[in-house]
Amino acid sequence: MHDPQDAPARAATIRDVAARAGVSPATVSRVLTGSRPVSSAAQARIQRAIKELDYVVNAQARALSAPHSRTVAILLPALSWQFHNRVASGIEEQAVSEGRLCTVCSTRSNPDREIALLETLRQHNTEAVVLIGGTVLTPHYAERIARFARVLDASGSRLVLCGRPAPAPDLPITVVNYDHEGGAHAAVSHLLSLGHRRIALLGGTPNHTTTDLRLAGYRRAHEDHGIAPDPGLLHLGGTDRAFGYETVRSHMAAGGLPYTAAFCFDDYLAAGAMTAAREGGLSLPDDLSLIGYNDEPICADLHAPLNSVHVPFDELGRTAVRMALHRDDPMYSDQNVMLGTHLVMRQSVRSTRVKP
Repeated sequence: MHDPQDAPARAATIRDVAARAGVSPATVSRVLTGSRPVSSAAQARIQRAIKELDYVVNAQARALSAPHSRTVAILLPALSWQFHNRVASGIEEQAVSEGRLCTVCSTRSNPDREIALLETLRQHNTEAVVLIGGTVLTPHYAERIARFARVLDASGSRLVLCGRPAPAPDLPITVVNYDHEGGAHAAVSHLLSLGHRRIALLGGTPNHTTTDLRLAGYRRAHEDHGIAPDPGLLHLGGTDRAFGYETVRSHMAAGGLPYTAAFCFDDYLAAGAMTAAREGGLSLPDDLSLIGYNDEPICADLHAPLNSVHVPFDELGRTAVRMALHRDDPMYSDQNVMLGTHLVMRQSVRSTRVKP
Protein backbone atom coordinates (compact mmCIF):
# COMPACT_ATOMS: atom_id res chain seq x y z
CA MET A 1 0.00 0.00 0.00
CA HIS A 2 1.32 3.43 -0.86
CA ASP A 3 1.27 6.37 1.53
CA PRO A 4 -1.71 8.60 0.67
CA GLN A 5 0.46 11.60 1.47
CA ASP A 6 2.65 10.71 -1.52
CA ALA A 7 -0.25 11.16 -3.91
CA PRO A 8 -1.20 14.60 -5.20
CA ALA A 9 -4.40 16.16 -3.82
CA ARG A 10 -5.82 16.45 -7.33
CA ALA A 11 -6.35 13.51 -9.68
CA ALA A 12 -3.05 12.26 -11.03
CA THR A 13 -2.26 12.98 -14.68
CA ILE A 14 -0.14 11.19 -17.21
CA ARG A 15 2.59 13.80 -16.54
CA ASP A 16 2.57 12.89 -12.85
CA VAL A 17 3.05 9.23 -13.77
CA ALA A 18 5.88 10.13 -16.16
CA ALA A 19 7.65 12.23 -13.52
CA ARG A 20 7.33 9.50 -10.88
CA ALA A 21 8.63 6.82 -13.30
CA GLY A 22 11.41 9.02 -14.70
CA VAL A 23 10.19 8.75 -18.30
CA SER A 24 8.48 11.00 -20.82
CA PRO A 25 4.67 11.31 -21.04
CA ALA A 26 4.93 9.80 -24.52
CA THR A 27 6.51 6.67 -23.06
CA VAL A 28 3.68 6.35 -20.52
CA SER A 29 1.17 6.73 -23.36
CA ARG A 30 2.86 3.95 -25.32
CA VAL A 31 2.57 1.62 -22.33
CA LEU A 32 -1.11 2.49 -21.80
CA THR A 33 -2.07 2.04 -25.45
CA GLY A 34 0.38 -0.70 -26.38
CA SER A 35 1.06 1.21 -29.58
CA ARG A 36 4.87 0.75 -29.48
CA PRO A 37 7.26 -1.47 -27.52
CA VAL A 38 8.77 -0.17 -24.29
CA SER A 39 11.59 -1.77 -22.29
CA SER A 40 10.54 -4.07 -19.48
CA ALA A 41 12.35 -1.92 -16.92
CA ALA A 42 10.50 1.21 -18.01
CA GLN A 43 7.19 -0.68 -18.06
CA ALA A 44 7.79 -1.85 -14.49
CA ARG A 45 8.50 1.70 -13.29
CA ILE A 46 5.45 3.07 -15.06
CA GLN A 47 3.14 0.37 -13.68
CA ARG A 48 4.50 1.00 -10.19
CA ALA A 49 3.93 4.76 -10.56
CA ILE A 50 0.37 4.17 -11.79
CA LYS A 51 -0.34 2.09 -8.69
CA GLU A 52 1.30 4.50 -6.27
CA LEU A 53 -0.49 7.53 -7.71
CA ASP A 54 -3.79 5.67 -8.13
CA TYR A 55 -3.81 6.92 -11.71
CA VAL A 56 -7.00 6.27 -13.67
CA VAL A 57 -6.91 6.40 -17.45
CA ASN A 58 -9.26 8.93 -18.99
CA ALA A 59 -11.21 6.50 -21.13
CA GLN A 60 -12.85 9.20 -23.25
CA ALA A 61 -9.54 10.85 -24.11
CA ARG A 62 -7.98 7.47 -24.78
CA ALA A 63 -10.79 6.56 -27.15
CA LEU A 64 -10.27 9.77 -29.10
CA SER A 65 -6.54 9.23 -29.47
CA ALA A 66 -6.53 5.46 -30.00
CA PRO A 67 -7.34 3.79 -33.34
CA HIS A 68 -10.35 2.16 -31.66
CA SER A 69 -12.22 2.34 -28.37
CA ARG A 70 -11.75 -1.27 -27.19
CA THR A 71 -15.52 -1.57 -27.30
CA VAL A 72 -17.48 -4.41 -28.87
CA ALA A 73 -20.99 -3.49 -30.01
CA ILE A 74 -23.78 -6.05 -30.20
CA LEU A 75 -26.69 -5.37 -32.54
CA LEU A 76 -29.80 -7.47 -31.86
CA PRO A 77 -33.04 -7.55 -33.86
CA ALA A 78 -34.90 -7.27 -30.53
CA LEU A 79 -33.86 -7.27 -26.89
CA SER A 80 -36.60 -9.76 -25.96
CA TRP A 81 -35.67 -12.66 -28.27
CA GLN A 82 -34.20 -15.54 -26.33
CA PHE A 83 -32.11 -16.86 -29.23
CA HIS A 84 -30.24 -13.62 -29.83
CA ASN A 85 -29.74 -12.97 -26.13
CA ARG A 86 -28.06 -16.35 -25.67
CA VAL A 87 -25.61 -15.56 -28.47
CA ALA A 88 -25.06 -12.07 -27.04
CA SER A 89 -24.20 -13.64 -23.68
CA GLY A 90 -21.33 -15.55 -25.30
CA ILE A 91 -20.13 -12.39 -27.03
CA GLU A 92 -20.18 -10.37 -23.82
CA GLU A 93 -18.40 -13.04 -21.79
CA GLN A 94 -15.58 -13.40 -24.32
CA ALA A 95 -15.25 -9.65 -24.88
CA VAL A 96 -14.98 -8.89 -21.16
CA SER A 97 -12.41 -11.65 -20.72
CA GLU A 98 -10.31 -9.83 -23.33
CA GLY A 99 -10.58 -6.46 -21.61
CA ARG A 100 -13.31 -5.01 -23.83
CA LEU A 101 -16.47 -3.16 -22.94
CA CYS A 102 -19.76 -4.20 -24.58
CA THR A 103 -22.63 -2.04 -25.76
CA VAL A 104 -25.98 -3.47 -26.87
CA CYS A 105 -28.38 -1.93 -29.40
CA SER A 106 -31.63 -3.12 -30.95
CA THR A 107 -32.22 -2.81 -34.68
CA ARG A 108 -35.92 -3.69 -34.25
CA SER A 109 -35.50 -5.82 -37.38
CA ASN A 110 -35.31 -2.60 -39.40
CA PRO A 111 -32.49 -2.58 -42.01
CA ASP A 112 -32.45 1.23 -42.13
CA ARG A 113 -32.12 1.44 -38.35
CA GLU A 114 -29.33 -1.15 -38.51
CA ILE A 115 -27.41 0.96 -41.03
CA ALA A 116 -27.91 4.10 -38.90
CA LEU A 117 -26.54 2.31 -35.84
CA LEU A 118 -23.54 1.11 -37.83
CA GLU A 119 -22.79 4.71 -38.81
CA THR A 120 -23.00 5.87 -35.18
CA LEU A 121 -20.77 3.07 -33.96
CA ARG A 122 -18.23 3.81 -36.70
CA GLN A 123 -18.04 7.41 -35.50
CA HIS A 124 -17.28 6.14 -31.98
CA ASN A 125 -14.31 4.04 -33.14
CA THR A 126 -15.96 0.80 -32.02
CA GLU A 127 -13.45 -2.02 -32.29
CA ALA A 128 -15.93 -4.63 -33.51
CA VAL A 129 -19.62 -4.53 -34.41
CA VAL A 130 -21.47 -7.84 -34.21
CA LEU A 131 -24.77 -8.29 -36.04
CA ILE A 132 -26.70 -11.25 -34.62
CA GLY A 133 -29.32 -13.20 -36.57
CA GLY A 134 -30.53 -13.37 -40.13
CA THR A 135 -31.92 -10.65 -42.36
CA VAL A 136 -33.83 -10.01 -45.56
CA LEU A 137 -30.90 -9.69 -47.95
CA THR A 138 -31.92 -7.31 -50.75
CA PRO A 139 -29.34 -6.08 -53.30
CA HIS A 140 -29.59 -2.55 -51.88
CA TYR A 141 -29.04 -3.72 -48.31
CA ALA A 142 -26.15 -5.98 -49.35
CA GLU A 143 -24.47 -3.04 -51.09
CA ARG A 144 -24.79 -0.83 -48.00
CA ILE A 145 -23.45 -3.54 -45.67
CA ALA A 146 -20.51 -4.14 -48.00
CA ARG A 147 -19.69 -0.42 -47.94
CA PHE A 148 -19.76 -0.30 -44.15
CA ALA A 149 -17.58 -3.39 -43.94
CA ARG A 150 -14.92 -1.65 -46.02
CA VAL A 151 -15.22 1.64 -44.10
CA LEU A 152 -14.92 -0.11 -40.73
CA ASP A 153 -11.98 -2.16 -41.94
CA ALA A 154 -10.17 0.94 -43.17
CA SER A 155 -10.52 2.50 -39.70
CA GLY A 156 -9.17 -0.60 -37.95
CA SER A 157 -12.59 -1.82 -36.84
CA ARG A 158 -14.41 -4.99 -37.87
CA LEU A 159 -17.90 -5.93 -38.97
CA VAL A 160 -18.94 -9.36 -37.66
CA LEU A 161 -21.93 -11.35 -38.89
CA CYS A 162 -23.10 -13.94 -36.38
CA GLY A 163 -25.80 -16.28 -37.64
CA ARG A 164 -26.06 -14.99 -41.20
CA PRO A 165 -23.96 -15.40 -44.37
CA ALA A 166 -21.84 -12.66 -45.89
CA PRO A 167 -23.72 -10.56 -48.48
CA ALA A 168 -20.88 -11.06 -50.99
CA PRO A 169 -17.52 -12.85 -51.19
CA ASP A 170 -14.14 -11.21 -50.52
CA LEU A 171 -15.42 -8.60 -48.08
CA PRO A 172 -13.43 -7.66 -44.95
CA ILE A 173 -16.04 -9.29 -42.70
CA THR A 174 -15.84 -11.88 -39.95
CA VAL A 175 -18.59 -14.47 -40.45
CA VAL A 176 -19.54 -17.02 -37.80
CA ASN A 177 -22.58 -18.98 -38.89
CA TYR A 178 -24.16 -22.26 -37.91
CA ASP A 179 -25.49 -25.00 -40.13
CA HIS A 180 -29.11 -23.87 -40.60
CA GLU A 181 -29.58 -26.11 -43.60
CA GLY A 182 -27.91 -29.15 -42.04
CA GLY A 183 -30.07 -28.87 -38.94
CA ALA A 184 -33.26 -28.67 -40.98
CA HIS A 185 -32.11 -31.56 -43.15
CA ALA A 186 -31.46 -33.75 -40.08
CA ALA A 187 -34.85 -32.94 -38.55
CA VAL A 188 -36.90 -33.59 -41.68
CA SER A 189 -34.84 -36.66 -42.60
CA HIS A 190 -35.62 -38.09 -39.17
CA LEU A 191 -39.35 -37.62 -39.74
CA LEU A 192 -39.15 -39.16 -43.20
CA SER A 193 -37.21 -42.14 -41.89
CA LEU A 194 -40.08 -42.82 -39.45
CA GLY A 195 -42.59 -43.00 -42.28
CA HIS A 196 -44.01 -39.49 -42.29
CA ARG A 197 -44.79 -38.29 -45.79
CA ARG A 198 -46.94 -35.23 -45.09
CA ILE A 199 -44.55 -32.93 -43.22
CA ALA A 200 -45.41 -29.28 -42.76
CA LEU A 201 -42.88 -26.51 -42.42
CA LEU A 202 -44.27 -24.04 -39.89
CA GLY A 203 -42.84 -20.55 -39.57
CA GLY A 204 -40.23 -18.32 -41.11
CA THR A 205 -40.12 -15.05 -42.99
CA PRO A 206 -40.08 -15.15 -46.81
CA ASN A 207 -36.76 -14.14 -48.44
CA HIS A 208 -35.02 -14.15 -45.05
CA THR A 209 -31.52 -15.65 -44.87
CA THR A 210 -32.39 -18.01 -41.99
CA THR A 211 -35.67 -19.12 -43.55
CA ASP A 212 -34.09 -19.69 -46.96
CA LEU A 213 -31.41 -21.97 -45.53
CA ARG A 214 -33.82 -24.02 -43.40
CA LEU A 215 -36.21 -24.32 -46.32
CA ALA A 216 -33.31 -25.60 -48.41
CA GLY A 217 -32.64 -28.28 -45.79
CA TYR A 218 -36.33 -29.23 -45.74
CA ARG A 219 -36.39 -29.65 -49.50
CA ARG A 220 -33.07 -31.49 -49.68
CA ALA A 221 -34.26 -34.06 -47.12
CA HIS A 222 -37.30 -34.80 -49.29
CA GLU A 223 -35.16 -35.08 -52.40
CA ASP A 224 -32.80 -37.50 -50.64
CA HIS A 225 -35.79 -39.74 -49.91
CA GLY A 226 -37.12 -39.47 -53.46
CA ILE A 227 -40.18 -37.50 -52.37
CA ALA A 228 -41.49 -34.30 -53.92
CA PRO A 229 -42.42 -31.88 -51.09
CA ASP A 230 -45.94 -30.49 -51.28
CA PRO A 231 -45.77 -26.65 -51.60
CA GLY A 232 -49.12 -26.53 -49.82
CA LEU A 233 -47.41 -27.70 -46.63
CA LEU A 234 -45.15 -24.64 -46.44
CA HIS A 235 -46.62 -22.14 -43.98
CA LEU A 236 -44.42 -19.04 -43.74
CA GLY A 237 -45.31 -15.69 -42.28
CA GLY A 238 -44.23 -15.60 -38.64
CA THR A 239 -41.62 -16.85 -36.22
CA ASP A 240 -43.21 -16.63 -32.76
CA ARG A 241 -45.44 -18.76 -30.56
CA ALA A 242 -48.61 -16.98 -31.69
CA PHE A 243 -47.95 -17.89 -35.32
CA GLY A 244 -47.55 -21.57 -34.46
CA TYR A 245 -50.70 -21.55 -32.36
CA GLU A 246 -52.89 -19.70 -34.86
CA THR A 247 -51.65 -21.70 -37.85
CA VAL A 248 -52.41 -25.10 -36.31
CA ARG A 249 -55.72 -23.89 -34.88
CA SER A 250 -56.83 -22.60 -38.29
CA HIS A 251 -55.89 -25.91 -39.93
CA MET A 252 -57.90 -27.86 -37.38
CA ALA A 253 -60.87 -25.54 -37.76
CA ALA A 254 -60.77 -26.14 -41.51
CA GLY A 255 -61.35 -29.86 -41.05
CA GLY A 256 -58.21 -31.31 -39.53
CA LEU A 257 -54.49 -31.28 -40.06
CA PRO A 258 -53.36 -32.15 -43.61
CA TYR A 259 -50.02 -33.39 -42.21
CA THR A 260 -48.84 -35.94 -39.65
CA ALA A 261 -45.70 -34.04 -38.64
CA ALA A 262 -44.36 -30.50 -38.61
CA PHE A 263 -40.86 -29.08 -38.65
CA CYS A 264 -41.05 -25.77 -36.80
CA PHE A 265 -38.89 -22.69 -37.32
CA ASP A 266 -38.49 -22.14 -33.58
CA ASP A 267 -39.13 -23.99 -30.31
CA TYR A 268 -41.56 -21.37 -29.03
CA LEU A 269 -43.46 -21.58 -32.30
CA ALA A 270 -43.56 -25.36 -31.83
CA ALA A 271 -44.90 -24.86 -28.30
CA GLY A 272 -47.74 -22.76 -29.70
CA ALA A 273 -48.51 -25.42 -32.30
CA MET A 274 -48.48 -28.08 -29.58
CA THR A 275 -50.97 -26.14 -27.44
CA ALA A 276 -53.35 -25.60 -30.35
CA ALA A 277 -53.23 -29.31 -31.23
CA ARG A 278 -53.99 -30.36 -27.66
CA GLU A 279 -56.84 -27.85 -27.38
CA GLY A 280 -58.25 -29.39 -30.55
CA GLY A 281 -58.30 -32.83 -28.97
CA LEU A 282 -55.17 -34.27 -30.56
CA SER A 283 -52.70 -36.44 -28.70
CA LEU A 284 -49.00 -35.73 -29.13
CA PRO A 285 -47.05 -37.35 -30.62
CA ASP A 286 -49.68 -39.96 -31.59
CA ASP A 287 -51.68 -37.58 -33.78
CA LEU A 288 -48.99 -35.02 -34.56
CA SER A 289 -45.20 -35.23 -34.41
CA LEU A 290 -43.27 -31.98 -33.91
CA ILE A 291 -39.62 -30.95 -34.15
CA GLY A 292 -38.44 -27.48 -33.17
CA TYR A 293 -35.25 -25.51 -33.71
CA ASN A 294 -32.72 -23.95 -31.25
CA ASP A 295 -33.05 -26.48 -28.39
CA GLU A 296 -34.32 -23.91 -25.89
CA PRO A 297 -34.61 -24.90 -22.21
CA ILE A 298 -38.40 -24.90 -22.55
CA CYS A 299 -38.19 -28.03 -24.74
CA ALA A 300 -37.78 -30.38 -21.78
CA ASP A 301 -40.79 -28.92 -19.93
CA LEU A 302 -43.47 -29.14 -22.62
CA HIS A 303 -46.34 -31.62 -22.38
CA ALA A 304 -44.54 -33.73 -24.98
CA PRO A 305 -40.83 -32.94 -24.45
CA LEU A 306 -39.80 -31.45 -27.75
CA ASN A 307 -37.28 -32.87 -30.20
CA SER A 308 -35.21 -29.93 -31.44
CA VAL A 309 -32.15 -28.90 -33.41
CA HIS A 310 -29.40 -27.78 -31.05
CA VAL A 311 -27.55 -24.55 -31.87
CA PRO A 312 -24.24 -23.76 -30.09
CA PHE A 313 -25.30 -20.30 -28.90
CA ASP A 314 -22.46 -19.59 -26.49
CA GLU A 315 -19.76 -20.80 -28.87
CA LEU A 316 -21.20 -18.69 -31.68
CA GLY A 317 -20.72 -15.57 -29.59
CA ARG A 318 -17.32 -16.51 -28.22
CA THR A 319 -15.98 -17.51 -31.62
CA ALA A 320 -17.21 -14.28 -33.19
CA VAL A 321 -15.25 -12.17 -30.70
CA ARG A 322 -12.09 -14.27 -30.84
CA MET A 323 -12.00 -14.23 -34.64
CA ALA A 324 -12.65 -10.50 -34.91
CA LEU A 325 -10.17 -9.35 -32.27
CA HIS A 326 -7.41 -11.74 -33.37
CA ARG A 327 -7.96 -11.68 -37.11
CA ASP A 328 -4.25 -10.98 -37.72
CA ASP A 329 -3.31 -14.19 -35.89
CA PRO A 330 -2.59 -17.06 -38.34
CA MET A 331 -4.81 -19.27 -36.16
CA TYR A 332 -7.80 -17.16 -37.27
CA SER A 333 -6.80 -16.63 -40.89
CA ASP A 334 -10.10 -18.19 -41.99
CA GLN A 335 -12.59 -15.46 -41.20
CA ASN A 336 -15.62 -17.41 -42.39
CA VAL A 337 -16.53 -20.43 -40.27
CA MET A 338 -19.62 -22.54 -39.75
CA LEU A 339 -20.42 -24.34 -36.52
CA GLY A 340 -22.34 -27.60 -36.50
CA THR A 341 -25.86 -28.34 -35.28
CA HIS A 342 -27.38 -31.64 -34.16
CA LEU A 343 -30.79 -33.09 -33.47
CA VAL A 344 -31.74 -33.65 -29.83
CA MET A 345 -34.19 -36.53 -29.35
CA ARG A 346 -36.98 -36.30 -26.78
CA GLN A 347 -40.61 -37.49 -26.96
CA SER A 348 -42.45 -35.35 -29.52
CA VAL A 349 -42.04 -37.67 -32.51
CA ARG A 350 -43.46 -41.12 -33.25
CA SER A 351 -43.06 -43.58 -36.08
CA THR A 352 -45.90 -44.09 -38.54
CA ARG A 353 -44.44 -47.34 -39.85
CA VAL A 354 -46.49 -50.47 -39.24
CA LYS A 355 -44.60 -52.94 -37.09
CA PRO A 356 -44.34 -56.45 -38.63
